[in-house]
Amino acid sequence: MFWLLRYASITTGTAAALYVGLLALLTTSTFQAHVVYLHAIQMTWGKDLDVPEIFGFLHNQVTPFNIKSPNSETLYAWHILPIGLYHKHEKNLLTEPSGFVMDITDRLAFKLLQDDPESLLVIHFHGAGGTVGSGYRCPNYRALSAGQPNKIHVLTFDYRGFGRSTGSPSERGIISDALAVVEWAMNIPQIPPERIIMYSQSLGTAVNMAVAEHYALQDPPVVFAGHILTAPMVDVPTLVSTYSVAGTIPILGPIARFPIVFQYLQSFIKDKWSTKDRIASYVRACEANGKRYRLTLLHAEDDYDIPWTHTPVVFWHAVNATLERGMTFNELDDEKAKIRTDLGAAGSVVEWKTSNGIIREDILKHGLHDVIMGNPIVSLAVLRMVGPDI
Repeated sequence: MFWLLRYASITTGTAAALYVGLLALLTTSTFQAHVVYLHAIQMTWGKDLDVPEIFGFLHNQVTPFNIKSPNSETLYAWHILPIGLYHKHEKNLLTEPSGFVMDITDRLAFKLLQDDPESLLVIHFHGAGGTVGSGYRCPNYRALSAGQPNKIHVLTFDYRGFGRSTGSPSERGIISDALAVVEWAMNIPQIPPERIIMYSQSLGTAVNMAVAEHYALQDPPVVFAGHILTAPMVDVPTLVSTYSVAGTIPILGPIARFPIVFQYLQSFIKDKWSTKDRIASYVRACEANGKRYRLTLLHAEDDYDIPWTHTPVVFWHAVNATLERGMTFNELDDEKAKIRTDLGAAGSVVEWKTSNGIIREDILKHGLHDVIMGNPIVSLAVLRMVGPDI
């Protein structure tokens, strides 16, 4: 019995020491970056990103190329043709060399995007970890263009420090990268903002809103066709307080019970990615300038990476930005109960409409954190951005 108690005390002490060590590491910017961005986790090891056919695409359906960021970083990108358009031009596409291109403007795929006055472009901001070819991202690209397979192109890229992109990730740096990609889309193929939709998932939702806010605050303001946020987070400090490994092991849950200690640790967080503040700033700017805007928030209740409860908070901040006098979270919850559409096993929908914009909240019963990206709900969300208001 003595040895058993001694073993238990040693084990507990070791675990406590390791936990304290983890907390100490989390206060350093380098370790934080690896935890927040997971950019060292490729998830496409042994696969050549310059051969998109490996990831299930048709020959020359995807054009890999680079985009330069203003501070000399090189961003690796894919331009993905929609399947219907590919079918129409398959014979000519097959005659071109495949793989990475130094000058994408020489390729037929680029000309099909540039020359069609009705073409639509979805700019894709992916989540933490991996590359443009990782996990459910490839099915996601197909879902994005499925609604209009002759018109909807997809442009996806890796942030600095991810995949083949150079540099190291940071909030300021990634926002700079995203702006460089948007500028490329508007200036090289010359796609106007009203034909650009911005799709994002997880960490990418914070990037999406940073871009939306940046352009909405310009003089004159620039507003895009719409923004889709899948599994958004309120901000990093809120996320770390709710995050659990595999949905079961809370990293900072024990510390969150002690507000003073937790707030102290939060003060060390370098990249805060405050989506709640940026979405409110974006909506407020659009309302003030009378600009048409469309926002869709998607989240699955069985998401154990970012709890679905983040989305109603983000939605609340967006809605409050439309009101002269704000309302509390509970007051909005009461209003939502009056206008919510119950879809049974598919979840529920709430639409908040103003004379300028539509803010839509889709809470799904199923979809996890990643599977949802390839589901029809994504295709429909894109169509709502370019179709008549419903």
